[in-house]
Amino acid sequence: MGKKLIFDILEHKRAERPAWVPFSGIHAGKLTGVTAIEVLKDEEKLYEALMQVNKLYRPDGQPVLFDLQVEAEILGCELQWSEDTPPTVKTHPYDEERLIPCRCKMPTKESGRLPMILRTMERLKKSVGDTTALYGLVCGPFTLASHLRGTEIFMDMFDEPEYVCDLIAYCADFILEEAKLYVEAGMDVIAVVDPLVSQISSDHFEEFLSAPYTKIFAEIKKMGAYSSFFVCGDATRNVESMCKTSPDSISVDENIRIPDIRPITEKYNVVVGGNIPLTTVMLHGSQQDNMKYVVELIESVEDNCHNFIVSPGCDMPYDTPVENTIGAAQAVIEFDKVKELVKNYEGTDYSKFEVVIPDYANLKKPLLEVFTIDSSSCAACTYMMGIANAAKEKYGDKIDVVEYKFTVKENIARVMKMGIKQLPCIFINGELKYSSIIPGLDELSKDIEAKF
Repeated sequence: MGKKLIFDILEHKRAERPAWVPFSGIHAGKLTGVTAIEVLKDEEKLYEALMQVNKLYRPDGQPVLFDLQVEAEILGCELQWSEDTPPTVKTHPYDEERLIPCRCKMPTKESGRLPMILRTMERLKKSVGDTTALYGLVCGPFTLASHLRGTEIFMDMFDEPEYVCDLIAYCADFILEEAKLYVEAGMDVIAVVDPLVSQISSDHFEEFLSAPYTKIFAEIKKMGAYSSFFVCGDATRNVESMCKTSPDSISVDENIRIPDIRPITEKYNVVVGGNIPLTTVMLHGSQQDNMKYVVELIESVEDNCHNFIVSPGCDMPYDTPVENTIGAAQAVIEFDKVKELVKNYEGTDYSKFEVVIPDYANLKKPLLEVFTIDSSSCAACTYMMGIANAAKEKYGDKIDVVEYKFTVKENIARVMKMGIKQLPCIFINGELKYSSIIPGLDELSKDIEAKF
């Protein structure tokens, strides 16, 4: 039923229930006792882990690999690897000079880790492809352009817009060539994952991304596959522009309330997916927390058997307890039973964690507090933290910089105590300066120097 359910929903038919797509990337390795590094590099270990995901979590749709650095690695970025998070981009080939890769450098079946990925896709297609819709994930063109150029791209959008357009156009063509390989390997849905879309204005989306994305989704349709536009962070201001590019679906995380954007997605007849919180619920919550959240999420979405897919907000944390994801799956698949089971359940209370807020009025020097999901695993958080680190490099001991990762329970309490609504964000001396918008270094420097 699963695959047909996904297809029916993506074709905008009314279904028996919402679909269920667990975004189990590196977490898949946890199920078989291998590291994130092993599951992202070793074909046999990746395949075995994916089969466990399929067995335990009963997905209607399932991604094969969740790694937004595959393309960057092919194009010359050096990666920083970790045993329990996806890799991050360590070096940016064009951070000192505005260049564009040669048009002859497009992905082939022999590029980077693609041989391993494509073989795994083909094997999974034979094993579960008749019952499960398979997702091939590619890095979105703006995030890929940022991997190549680094944080300088945010200044380029103002200073050298023509260069940014050309670089993004190249990246769009690159991922389309990759998408063709994935469709040939049996992928039913091509998900274009572009977390940094949440970090730009709607005007910049229209200027730099509207045309490339319209082309991307039109070409994916010609390939005979479905499409998904995946963003992280508070991309509310860009949801309508995203829908106008005509993807079959969009997927959002906990920074966006699905009921708030539902009128927009329904206006354009676009499926919306999401958005179980990764840390407060999936990682640190109980099985009952996950069941309760999913039940309430489904009930919050009007006409939830039409144009709706339940999924984690992004790539699940490596250490997500297995029973939590099983509980989420059960809540989607056996909704009425689970609703009755958790009707009187009260969720986890994070207010019990004591946190000390700095005495902002008496600081001896400017304090930059960067609140992230986790800069080692979230692309938007990586670049937000990157610009703060650039400021630290510029000013040295004249300023203090600290990161609060939402993956730590005490930091969840801190975020709640400070009333923070979206991540990532930057506070300077206790004042919110940037929320889901990555500043350029010049802009951030002016705000810092105003505190000297």
